Amino acid sequence: MTIKEALEQRHSVRQFEEKSIDEELVVKLKAGIETVNKESGLHVQMFNDEPEAFQANKPSYGQFSGCRNYFAMVGGKGMDEKIGYYGQQLVLFSQQLGLNTCWVALTYKKGGVNPKISSGEKLYIIIALGYGKTQGASHKLKEMSAVSDLSSDSPDWYRNGMEAALLAPTAMNQQKFRFSRSGNKVSAKAGMGFYTKIDLGIVKYNFEIGAGKENFIWV
Repeated sequence: MTIKEALEQRHSVRQFEEKSIDEELVVKLKAGIETVNKESGLHVQMFNDEPEAFQANKPSYGQFSGCRNYFAMVGGKGMDEKIGYYGQQLVLFSQQLGLNTCWVALTYKKGGVNPKISSGEKLYIIIALGYGKTQGASHKLKEMSAVSDLSSDSPDWYRNGMEAALLAPTAMNQQKFRFSRSGNKVSAKAGMGFYTKIDLGIVKYNFEIGAGKENFIWV
């Protein structure tokens, strides 16, 4: 599965099979986390076979069931956008490995998540991970005109980037972001609301995949 295929096929999943992730995949995921942390300065951590966050032994906690694995997205203050950007990198990598994911901001047991947090760091959000009972379903998307200045004479790479950005998961599926372009210079801004800065990082990562990083620069 290519990264573009992963982006197109990935949907949020809340119902998981109660089984451990294959050890071979765990090794690959931990290597991916190590790369992300070195590049970003984040302190992402992975937890396996830890049911307390979602109380997997109960029928359904916060609409989740069977979830025993997750990424704890930890970083310094003001790193919201990086959390989204690099978290989405791990999400799509997981999809390529045949796993399913869901960004989780509120519906988990806070006392059940205990990552290592250094001075000046905090836990921003977690990402549920595992083998989904289904592959999830697509969500309603806004029109491109509502989130960008895309026009009939926009280059193909910009349109492709916006198509990818609209497939990105956002808090409550609100898609509160705005893209604009001048030549090969692209600007992306977050709207008002909870988690919109994390969302911005997610959509920017998706946009890069769709548009191709060689075609534009961020401003």
